[in-house]
Amino acid sequence: MANEENISRVKIKFIINGLGRAEGELVRFLAPRTIDTIVRKLPVEGRAALWKEEVYFEIPVKMGEEKAKPTVETGTIAFWPMGSALCIFYGQSQPYSPVNILGKISNNLELFKQVKSGVTIRVELLS
Repeated sequence: MANEENISRVKIKFIINGLGRAEGELVRFLAPRTIDTIVRKLPVEGRAALWKEEVYFEIPVKMGEEKAKPTVETGTIAFWPMGSALCIFYGQSQPYSPVNILGKISNNLELFKQVKSGVTIRVELLS
């Protein structure tokens, strides 16, 4: 029988070019359609853009709002429907417009503070 936690939680890693890697967890019930769509597309890669204390990058996923929230906690991984982007909120930042909450960074959140605009970030399943 499949481990229920593996079905409801998807572990991923962010490989930040020249900086290292961070890990996170997507929690399916937060935005099941968005997460399923993103997981099917993995690995994805994008160029970092910065907004306040947030790193985001466009990914090849088009989704509307799903349980979208206008505020997030530090460490949140989210999908920004308006920009088709994956967002990591590493500080006291709030989204430009509502985002679909996907999960949390579980390891190495502080790495995102060092990300410069244009750096390549790759997201893969954590094996």
